[in-house]
Amino acid sequence: MQKINTSLEHLIDFLQNRAINKTALFAQLKCSVGEAKLLKMLTEAYIGGTAEFNIAVLLSEVYKKERIGYINHIHEVRNLIELGWVTLNGFNQGKTSDIILLDLLHYTISLSITFMKLIEDGNLDVHLPEVKPYNDHLEYLQDSFLRIELYQKLALIRQNYDPSTASFMRVKNRLSMLETQIKERIVVSKEAPKLEKYFRDRHLNVKEQIIFLALLKEEYSGNDDSLRDMNTLIEMISLDDYEKIKNRSLLEENAPLISKGVIDYDEVLTPFGGISRSFFITEEVLKEIIHPKKKKQTKIKLDTLIKEQDIFELIDPKTTLDDVVLNPATREVLDAIIRQMDSTVIKRLKEWGIKDKRSVIDAKIIFHGAPGTGKTMTALSVAKTLKKQVISFDCSKILSMYVGESEKNTRKIFDTYKEILAKTRIEPILLLNEADQFLSGRTTQAGGSADKMHNQMQNIFLEQIERFEGILIATTNLLENIDPAFSRRFDYKIKFEKPTEAQRLEIWRKTLPHNAPIDKSLSLETLAKHPLTGAQIALVIKNAAMTAATSESPLFDNKLFLGAIKKELSGAFGDEKTLGFLA
Repeated sequence: MQKINTSLEHLIDFLQNRAINKTALFAQLKCSVGEAKLLKMLTEAYIGGTAEFNIAVLLSEVYKKERIGYINHIHEVRNLIELGWVTLNGFNQGKTSDIILLDLLHYTISLSITFMKLIEDGNLDVHLPEVKPYNDHLEYLQDSFLRIELYQKLALIRQNYDPSTASFMRVKNRLSMLETQIKERIVVSKEAPKLEKYFRDRHLNVKEQIIFLALLKEEYSGNDDSLRDMNTLIEMISLDDYEKIKNRSLLEENAPLISKGVIDYDEVLTPFGGISRSFFITEEVLKEIIHPKKKKQTKIKLDTLIKEQDIFELIDPKTTLDDVVLNPATREVLDAIIRQMDSTVIKRLKEWGIKDKRSVIDAKIIFHGAPGTGKTMTALSVAKTLKKQVISFDCSKILSMYVGESEKNTRKIFDTYKEILAKTRIEPILLLNEADQFLSGRTTQAGGSADKMHNQMQNIFLEQIERFEGILIATTNLLENIDPAFSRRFDYKIKFEKPTEAQRLEIWRKTLPHNAPIDKSLSLETLAKHPLTGAQIALVIKNAAMTAATSESPLFDNKLFLGAIKKELSGAFGDEKTLGFLA
């Protein structure tokens, strides 16, 4: 029979001998009998697949006959920690002697690397291998990112398999040993890694540190942003459903990580119509950690940047797509576009090689249709649904009486947009209203300077559209005039039809002020029979309200609105009248 390894002989003797103080391993531990009993319990649990033990549970198991008297033995746990045989999990700030004894009952402990080496080595008289200090920040990050990978694996196993499986216990034990190794390396390092100092200065608890390290790992790797999702982060730091609910508070609006400016988030629409948060470490914190010697740059707010230039108008959307009355086919296309901007969909596209690794969401869209059909309102509603602001440019302002200025101004639109993005993390939607002149066909036989200027402006616009990164929405009244070269460069072309009678009725109901003095005989069904666009209905209501407001006995009735409708239709120059409202 093969001889048992010497270290296993001493380990088996330590676990089976009732006279624990007579064992060879006990002589090496330099601890009391009571402390050795605690180590014995931990070792038996480790062999059985449990890598860590709650201190209160451990003491109650070893000293079960003493009932609540086991609290008299808390100091034995502290001694084992100070001897280096066990590691206190979830504590790496200061000395363990600073912890109030009763507080120790709420922590968990696990066997240290030092103890594991002791029972692994056959010769108990050899010097234990020296724990290596961290020589630089990158060594610490390497261990920390491996730690996050193990947390990810545990979360994945919990989601898909039974946590009691051997694979789960192997990963958990490996994580426990790694965390012990990290703590021991920090202790022997001449200077604590700067991240550890940052955690200590910000008083971040263990779960907050894990969230931070997960997000930092994403910053370094630049992969698929999978760790930025709120549910993924919560899953990683939670053992069960109860903890998931409890740990959501770590990522809520008033959570310390967010309120202290350590992390921030963007909100994105999920495929099921909900809102998901995508988290990131703030730019100021990243610079403090990764480039601490660089001069700190202040993040500039978007509204401040817009005030410094005279090209764009900043619009904060007030309506969502639920507030807009749209043709069902148009709404279906818009919903599909929004679903494609979901983080899960983008991740898949990156994995398939359809989309590159840039995090920015790309979509170039044309809204086309008759004036007043809600193109601009819909563009703003899409932005509101995506939790984004809008910077708008009226393309009719680009023309200049001087040859050469229009080309320059065309390029300036996109250069200014890029400058704004470079100074802020916010990625607003770029809205180009009345883009007909940009998108119309180029002159094949350009003779005069005006034709040449127009073609040059078109070429510049075509080039900028090709290179554009982000969400761009252009509105136009006449799609049939668009140059085919432009048409190919837009991802989506969505037509806005004039509303049907049923849709007009819905628009009347949504737009009519409910707190106005409305006559009981008012028939919206009668008003909806008149072929008005959404913008015309809004204008009719506004004009009718102005008339009613000047009356001694104001009343919103059929006569009032029919008069306003007659004036609107008689003033319209055919179907192509531009009303200047929601065009």
